Amino acid sequence: MPFDEHDGPWTADRNGVRWICAFSHEEALARFAAARGEARREWRYRTVLGARLLDVLVPALPGPGGVALDAGSTDGMLFPPVRGIVPDTAAVDLGEEPGDQPGDQPGERGDGNERGES
Repeated sequence: MPFDEHDGPWTADRNGVRWICAFSHEEALARFAAARGEARREWRYRTVLGARLLDVLVPALPGPGGVALDAGSTDGMLFPPVRGIVPDTAAVDLGEEPGDQPGDQPGERGDGNERGES
């Protein structure tokens, strides 16, 4: 996890969510720096377990937050601020209806009768 100029986690704000930028290895961070045109500057970083990012750092952010892993790469992944990814206290699941189960796809109820078919 790289640090910003204030010694906090490097973050990016997008659509009302603050994303902690994290990288799976030094080469991914180097590619990110090069893509930003900042390959020559020193990037301070620390190795942090992914669970710690999600369980400790995300809830400490002011407002909704998630983790962007390997941002800017073809293998990048987002870990959004939803139940099952971050602690429930930091989750901001939107559009859920009563009775939805974790892992259900939007609109699915698991009974195979979403359109009134029998």
